[in-house]
Amino acid sequence: MRGSATDPTPTPGRRRARTAAGVVASAALLLPLLGAAPSAGATAPSAADDTGRLQRAFASASAEYHVPVSVLLGVSYLQSRWDGHGGAPSVTGGYGPMHLTDARTALARAPHHSQTGEDPRGDSARRTLHPDTTVPEDSDLPARLKTLTEAAGLTGIPAGRLRADAAANIEGGAALLAAAQKRLGEPLSADPAAWYGAVARFSGADDSATAAAYANDVYDVIRSGERRTTDSGQRVVLDARPRLAPDTAQLARTGLRHVSAAGTECPASVSCEWIPAPYQQFGNNDYGNHDLGDRPASQRIRYIVIHDTEGRWDGVINLVQDPTYVSWNYTLRSTDGHIAQHVKAKDVAWHAGNWYVNAESVGLEHEGFLASPDAWYTEAMYRSSARLVKYLSEKYGIPLDRQHILGHDTVPGPTTGTIPGMHTDPGPYWDWRHYFELLGRPFEPTAGKHGGLVTIRPDYAANQSEYTGCTTGGEPCPAHGSSEVRLYSQPDTSSPLIKDIGLRPDGSDSTIDVNDVASRVETGQQYAVAERRGDWTAIWYLGQKAWFQNPAGQPTAVDAAGFVITPRDGLDSVPVYGRAYPEKEAYPAGVPVQAVSPLPYKLLAGQRYVAGDVVPGEYYYSVTFTTDSHKVVRGRDLYYEIQFGHRVEFVRAADVRILPSRL
Repeated sequence: MRGSATDPTPTPGRRRARTAAGVVASAALLLPLLGAAPSAGATAPSAADDTGRLQRAFASASAEYHVPVSVLLGVSYLQSRWDGHGGAPSVTGGYGPMHLTDARTALARAPHHSQTGEDPRGDSARRTLHPDTTVPEDSDLPARLKTLTEAAGLTGIPAGRLRADAAANIEGGAALLAAAQKRLGEPLSADPAAWYGAVARFSGADDSATAAAYANDVYDVIRSGERRTTDSGQRVVLDARPRLAPDTAQLARTGLRHVSAAGTECPASVSCEWIPAPYQQFGNNDYGNHDLGDRPASQRIRYIVIHDTEGRWDGVINLVQDPTYVSWNYTLRSTDGHIAQHVKAKDVAWHAGNWYVNAESVGLEHEGFLASPDAWYTEAMYRSSARLVKYLSEKYGIPLDRQHILGHDTVPGPTTGTIPGMHTDPGPYWDWRHYFELLGRPFEPTAGKHGGLVTIRPDYAANQSEYTGCTTGGEPCPAHGSSEVRLYSQPDTSSPLIKDIGLRPDGSDSTIDVNDVASRVETGQQYAVAERRGDWTAIWYLGQKAWFQNPAGQPTAVDAAGFVITPRDGLDSVPVYGRAYPEKEAYPAGVPVQAVSPLPYKLLAGQRYVAGDVVPGEYYYSVTFTTDSHKVVRGRDLYYEIQFGHRVEFVRAADVRILPSRL
């Protein structure tokens, strides 16, 4: 064993070779002292059990660096849920179960709202807005994005091994925790309660509120306990310690700065600061980067839209403060879950590419800036985001389901011409199933096979659909868990994929490109069952019967029941819309009539689609810097929101009838 109980820090570059047997033996001798025994937070599996290799690595690192194993397990769970992701980096360049960051080569590309041809504002009454800004490159990365380098110095383990080898990565994390404990002048105690300050510093946060929120989450995990099988098939267990009370007074000795949450609309359980987006006039009677409103008094807030930034935190924060750019309501940081709010809920941010959705939504951008879209997100950010969404849901009466908690990829194109340019984030690698479990709304079966609906729910880790184009067009993406299930025209994987005539008006084939949403359904979405055949299920999708694999042994959907819409009697088809705008008679003088423009899709007689809210036609007229001319136009026409394809759409209530889904 290197070091001593008072000084576990190894001499950099002088790592002594040890056999695996020696590691396990020394760890076993120290288990009672270091809290690595089951009573202290971890169940140690048999050494002969290969699925327990990762559990033994935590015990070994605990023994080596005198960090209680429950603290190591709790920190690692909050970072990665103990997954190794096959050595792939997270969206902030973090590697392995301990999320050691090495972001030197992970600088931003073009930011999220400068990609593709989408107009983030999506208001036909105004000129098309295509922001063309690049995130400034900054080689001076903050300390939270280069913890792997520090871990290499503390352990003497080469950086390549810290990235790729889970056991080495855990050692690196243990070394960082021990070093943080020493810097606070605290002993390397066997009591997990004595490590609160070190855990707070491990977050990488530079402010006390974020560090405290992170540490509180870690200790919540330790108190409740966790157990799961990781993405590499390793079984890891953290036994619950419900009475554990950490020494939170240590936070005052960390020297972290104070950040005020004044002015923010966030729950107390997260760290939040106010970084306002500017409402400012410039140029030729132009202004940015959002609109003033009076929600929910003027309009109901119906939706929360989940985005990823495609840019690093610092650069994206700079962009949202640029009046010539666009805006969103909140940005969430991946390393520690810290939140910045930019636009008040009463006002309308420009983020979703559809003015109807913008006017009735709140937009959340989640930090992500690596070139490969299959990079993973931290548990810290998932949890922080879920708490924010639950808070907004309760405050504004937003249902927690996939017809109200939208991905940017499920926001409809408002008009036919906008469909090909609509964004596709957060993409197939956002773990919707886990996210809704954190929201307290897991996707469970709600009916038997005669319920008439299915809720898409693949096993994220096992569902490794093939994609291309993550780094190079046409080239395969690395194998990775996914929230999405592919659709075929027949119950056969050799049959053509479902086509989307809105996305490809020329009728060309859909692809498996990571950004091609034409033939994919996503976890949590619900569809009406059209047919079942063996291990295959067909649903109604984009006016077609679409098939997906749904074997009993590894189901990708669960049965559900609810209400569906179908064309009213006597109609062969009804039009589908990307926005629910009022009829022309509803517009007062001074407000230009907005076209009720049908999309190229048709909802055909005999087909059924899951019915969401019934909503009045609404349009928020807001095209001037001064607010005296702003008006909410509300019509008599009603619309149903429906799950029509990958994206939600709208149909006029007068065109359809609503039925129970049960077959």
